[in-house]
Amino acid sequence: MKCRPLPKSVAPVPDELLSGWLSRLAASNHCEVADLLNHIGIDGKYAAALDHDIDMLAADRISAAARIDPAFVQSMTFAAMPEAEMRLTAQVPFQACPNCADGGLELRHWRRAWAFDCQMCGDRLLPKADRQKGAAVSEKLIERARHGAAVLERVAMSGSARQLRRSMRAVTFAMGLKALRGDPFFALQRPKPNIRLFCLAAIASGQSRPLVKAALCSVDIDVYARIALLRAYEKEPRLLAIVDQIAQRMRLRADVSAISSHI
Repeated sequence: MKCRPLPKSVAPVPDELLSGWLSRLAASNHCEVADLLNHIGIDGKYAAALDHDIDMLAADRISAAARIDPAFVQSMTFAAMPEAEMRLTAQVPFQACPNCADGGLELRHWRRAWAFDCQMCGDRLLPKADRQKGAAVSEKLIERARHGAAVLERVAMSGSARQLRRSMRAVTFAMGLKALRGDPFFALQRPKPNIRLFCLAAIASGQSRPLVKAALCSVDIDVYARIALLRAYEKEPRLLAIVDQIAQRMRLRADVSAISSHI
């Protein structure tokens, strides 16, 4: 099938995601993305899937229709990734930059669970449903979450399974404290900002003496905190035992201090 060039083309911007660029391309030609893809011989039902899986034939047809290099089309997708990086890359958009998203622009790094600030303008990324003003959250939580996002990015890029387990253990613990169930990888992509920020902040906190911090949470333990501990360390009973031992020593020191203060 020979593809005729579209009447109008759109120049991609650096780090633009293919689906976002296709939306802008379709808008400039006064049609829907599905119609545009069907016109050039690609099933429009799979438009979103092209971000993660596009073959050379589809790339060639898009490039011919839009008059750009097929290698550039490929560069706007998520190439083959290690499993950890793949699980930390959202299949659907969950956040955007309030300044840069106008006109259908969507950048690839916005899909990363560790992305926190827009690399184009520097503004904080906000949930898609709330990108006009942002939810009211404390600046302290935002800064801790920003630190946690930076840690998560380093972990993802390093490929260290040990560091990834440590980060996801912190997220699982945070989820337990919020009485949430589900996949900790998905929790980092939740559209509710307080959940995502809390989980990212937990990653930052978990970098320094994580067992002691887990024990601190369990000194005056309630049912949610206990569930959180069990879920976070369910596959590592030795670590859970260490957390319990540290918590017991903390309680003992607190009791001794209380007795001494009354003598």
